[in-house]
Amino acid sequence: MTNNEFMDPTPANLRLPDSLDDVRITSLPQAAYYISDFITQEEEQAILDKIASAPKPRWKQLSHRRLQTWPSDLVNNKLMDAPLPSWLSDPIVPRLKSIRLSQGLDSPDIFFDSPHQKPNHVLINEYPPGIGIMPHKDGAAYHPLVCTVSLGASLCLNIYKSKDDGALDPNPAWRILQEPRSLLITTSDLYTDFLHGIEDITEDIELSNSTIANWELLQSPEEFANGCNVRKTRTSLTYRDVMKISKLGGKLGFLRKN
Repeated sequence: MTNNEFMDPTPANLRLPDSLDDVRITSLPQAAYYISDFITQEEEQAILDKIASAPKPRWKQLSHRRLQTWPSDLVNNKLMDAPLPSWLSDPIVPRLKSIRLSQGLDSPDIFFDSPHQKPNHVLINEYPPGIGIMPHKDGAAYHPLVCTVSLGASLCLNIYKSKDDGALDPNPAWRILQEPRSLLITTSDLYTDFLHGIEDITEDIELSNSTIANWELLQSPEEFANGCNVRKTRTSLTYRDVMKISKLGGKLGFLRKN
């Protein structure tokens, strides 16, 4: 694997950080990073168009929302051996690989210690206004690193602690405001020890520097100066590295279709 494989022609109108140290959400446990302007509006629209044009069988319809999994669902915590489609790989994967963990040319990227050194699975969730997801952990099938790109609209992600008796504290310990075209990375203890969820509400309220963990990293905090965010349909791209691969997938041609 060469460095050239992951070279990212980042558009000039994007200002990516020199390192993830520059965009760490310091009020959270180890460790989370927020880049407010990770893809362009044109890239965002191109991805949304691809999602909308996906064959109907690609959608899994839940009670109030729907999702797509690429390149396939997991079976017994294993991923079929198939590549991501190009529209989910480029430009996001090279861009993820282009950002160093800390200052210095010899600093590794965020996936340096994952089994495949890059994400191999993408979960696409569509959240209409008023629809969220219950507090949960992502589970043991994945390397403890999640990269989430938000498309279309803003909403709050809540981080929850467990009480001493093991029960979930219903009040979120922290809130992260995710803007369109932003990237949120969660790793380490924040991945393994805490739950995350999205409330079933039509409006995020009480938004301020004192209530939003990543407020100082927002692209447009002035948009939330009144403390509110009226929800619109938000689509998330969740990039992870599934640790176990089933080689059977390499023989199933239909999995390789874009």
